[in-house]
Amino acid sequence: MDVQTLGPTTAQRVPFLDITSMTREVAGELDAAWLRTLEGSAFVGGAAVEDFEHAWAAYCGTRHAVGVANGTDALELALRALGVGPGDEVVVPANTFIATAEAVVMAGAAPRFADVDPRSLLATAATLAEAITPSTAALIVVELFGDMPRMDEIVRLARARGLALIEDAAQAHGAAWDGAPAGSFGDVGCFSFYPGKNLGAFGDGGAVVTNDAALAASVRSMANHGRAPDSKYEHPIAGRNSRLDALQAAVLRIKLGKLDAWNERRRAAAAAYDRHLDPDLVGTLAHDPRGRSAHHLQVVRVAERDRVRARLGEADIGTGIHYPICCHRQAPFRRFADGPLPHAELAADEILSLPLFPHLGAEQVRYVCDRLNGFVEVDAGHRR
Repeated sequence: MDVQTLGPTTAQRVPFLDITSMTREVAGELDAAWLRTLEGSAFVGGAAVEDFEHAWAAYCGTRHAVGVANGTDALELALRALGVGPGDEVVVPANTFIATAEAVVMAGAAPRFADVDPRSLLATAATLAEAITPSTAALIVVELFGDMPRMDEIVRLARARGLALIEDAAQAHGAAWDGAPAGSFGDVGCFSFYPGKNLGAFGDGGAVVTNDAALAASVRSMANHGRAPDSKYEHPIAGRNSRLDALQAAVLRIKLGKLDAWNERRRAAAAAYDRHLDPDLVGTLAHDPRGRSAHHLQVVRVAERDRVRARLGEADIGTGIHYPICCHRQAPFRRFADGPLPHAELAADEILSLPLFPHLGAEQVRYVCDRLNGFVEVDAGHRR
């Protein structure tokens, strides 16, 4: 998500995102955590980070969680811990945020881009399988917009082909498939706590979750300069500095107590969008009933998207696009593309993200829907 979309624009009747209201709801607890951090002077690591890691692992249904500096590092460190590197290929959906493909390249491997289902815009076992080659070492499944793909089928594919499975769950805090939480299906699950996420820090942050103790230990070591456990000066591997700050961990631990309630508010707003958007004018994405979406983004599809978006802006409605350029069409990654990916490419020209946040009011949703229905209808009339 672009940094410019994070805060509410005071001139907008309906901002794209309102973090301020979420912060205000936990302000007293945040003030207390700030004072504890100042008084304790444990700014990197320590009890606050350990407390959040235990709580986040439990929330995700995994045995281990390792806090890292950001979601991109989470993906790269997970790949490296799995032994993925030069000479390997990793299959990723083409319509994800660039960090998914970026992490593969930074780990020394090559991304192989897969198309997606045209109705959900999520990867499927079939679209991932089409991209697998003899050099493929891993699959990264992206739980895009807060929605879970058909994870049972994808897990079976990974096991049948002997491939590592990584969940890019950066947009799926609190999502589930068949009752099991995001992050609990793959060898590892990777999260971002960028401020605009459902669970957002006051800056960058991320985590890797896994049931594999050795994998967790490897990620923890690499994220801390390759340091050996219980040793300050021994560094048996080449690592990096990718640690979660104590203050960010304290913020996340407090907000975690609100996450389920905030996600329920998101679901209520998404249901209101479904009621008020005209399906003959505005395309909505398919949601599998076996999944529980975290509704990170409210994504629709419209013709002449850029014109419609401009009209919404004139009506004081904030919007976003996630994402207007597929990864395989970005300059650094074109060399990895070996053919068209029609569903992802068509969607990139049509998708539009509408306002969605826990404190979005019913009247605001109705206002957005009325304006969007009207603008699309007028444009359709002009085309006829």
